[in-house]
Amino acid sequence: MKLFPHRRTALATRFGPDAIQVRPRDLRVSGGLCATLAISGYPREVTPGWLEPLLTYPGRLDVSLHVDPVPSQVAADRLRKQLARLESGLRSDQQHGRLLDPGAEVAAEDAQDLASRIARGQAKLFRVSIYLTVHAATQDELDEACAQVRALAASLLLDARQVAFRQLQGWVSSLPLAFDNLTVNRTFDTPALAAAFPFTSPDLTTELGPTAVLYGANAASPSLVAWDRFAQPNHNSAIIASSGAGKSYLAKLEALRSLYAGVEVAVIDPEDEYARLCTALGGAYLHLGAPNVRLNPFDLPLEGRRDGDPLTRRSLFLHTLVAVMLGGPLDHAGKAALDRAILATYKQAGITFDQRTWKKRPPLMSDLANALTRDDDPKAAGIAAGLAPYVTGSHRQLFDGRTTTQPDSHLVVFSLRDLPEELKAVGTLLTLDAVWRRVSDPRNRRPRLVVVDEAWLLLKDPEGAKFLLRMAKAARKHWAGLSVVTQDAADLLGSDIGQAIIANSATQILLRQAPQAIDAVSDAFGLSDGERHLLLSAERGFGLLAANSGASRVAFQVLASEQEHRLVTSSPRELAEYAEDDL
Repeated sequence: MKLFPHRRTALATRFGPDAIQVRPRDLRVSGGLCATLAISGYPREVTPGWLEPLLTYPGRLDVSLHVDPVPSQVAADRLRKQLARLESGLRSDQQHGRLLDPGAEVAAEDAQDLASRIARGQAKLFRVSIYLTVHAATQDELDEACAQVRALAASLLLDARQVAFRQLQGWVSSLPLAFDNLTVNRTFDTPALAAAFPFTSPDLTTELGPTAVLYGANAASPSLVAWDRFAQPNHNSAIIASSGAGKSYLAKLEALRSLYAGVEVAVIDPEDEYARLCTALGGAYLHLGAPNVRLNPFDLPLEGRRDGDPLTRRSLFLHTLVAVMLGGPLDHAGKAALDRAILATYKQAGITFDQRTWKKRPPLMSDLANALTRDDDPKAAGIAAGLAPYVTGSHRQLFDGRTTTQPDSHLVVFSLRDLPEELKAVGTLLTLDAVWRRVSDPRNRRPRLVVVDEAWLLLKDPEGAKFLLRMAKAARKHWAGLSVVTQDAADLLGSDIGQAIIANSATQILLRQAPQAIDAVSDAFGLSDGERHLLLSAERGFGLLAANSGASRVAFQVLASEQEHRLVTSSPRELAEYAEDDL
């Protein structure tokens, strides 16, 4: 689109400075002074986040990074010519008896290695330019600031030179216009360019893969905090925070951004907080406690998803489920009676250890109660009496029939809000079992995230906690990550099983903590005095990410776009406003 002269003048007046005075070594722009420095010398090796000191400079400093990819064929030709020049110089020195130049030897080795990686497609070349524009109010302040920036660059083994008679071009090159008018560039390969990414946090140096998730902004620097749980030794995480600190907000935001990266997500939601997110993303929503919504724990895996002996695994899970339903573990005699009844129940339905019978219709919880009643063992009668509320009593809606739905989606949410408190732990265990069947399907391997919100509901029951621990230990083998979210740190840290779950979580996130729980959290995670103070006084959405067994830690603030915020917020006031806007 062409702009007429008067339009260009109007745009320049509106968005540009009032006047620019160009001088040999600086500019006067809008009443202030600025000078541009170009980086002409670089260190041989760099580490991730090596530009961080420049980004955290206390004064006003514009850092501009220009990246121009070099075609692979052009890069190979240039490297071949450069390598020929270096080798020719070294051979000439050797033939004439001169001392070899160590710098030339190192350069030849680097060129040979780079040429080899480019030929194998393991790296590419880029022309990179870095410009620093320093701002100040007076000439003396500008000179002092330029000297400080040069000293800072020198500490990073960078050679920063103040450009002369090209300050206008340097100032334009430092603006967010993608114009490199100075072209003072240096050739970078792919790893060096990745290490120069300006938003990389030096506190977390792990590699980021395609499933990396942005958590937020680094609280101590302008960098961002991104983390890839699937690049860690195990893929589990634990989010511990007091009520209202933003733990569910962060869990929903991580689930949403994991879906961006192609990760399948399953959520166990005790408070119906994920319904809006699930609806907006077209996920599957299973509302346990609603009429005609049931999960039959006796279901065997579908044909093709069976691995090993599914009947034995079903029997073991039923032992855990019945123990949770009864409110405590069974003794040896009780376990023996229950095991006899489970096998008899399956046998009565025509299902045995012969895999040809596994296609038959599975039994129900009422069939197990009848099998226990027929057993002459008094222990069996006691178990049958304990199961009565779940078979014929007020809790039967969850088991009174066959499974009504098999959710299959990129996002599956199991809502437990309408379940009574007495059934929340049982419902959580049933949904975890349903999720685990999908996760462990050998036919469909893909990265998966399982979010257990308000995990204290399951952790307060010993058998439920053991099941959660087994899932945490085995999730990595099935390319899955378990995210445990809880507001009750005492339940998680006050037991050996809870501490084992933490130990099997390579990613640990702590948000604001209650004063009553800070001592236990400090002892468990080895917090410093400063970290204790941060977690006690943190605002909503501020927290501490600990990774690699606590070796790497970074304080961060959760960031979300406006659209993401609308999907993940749980604030009643904001939800009411959004509902009014939708009308």
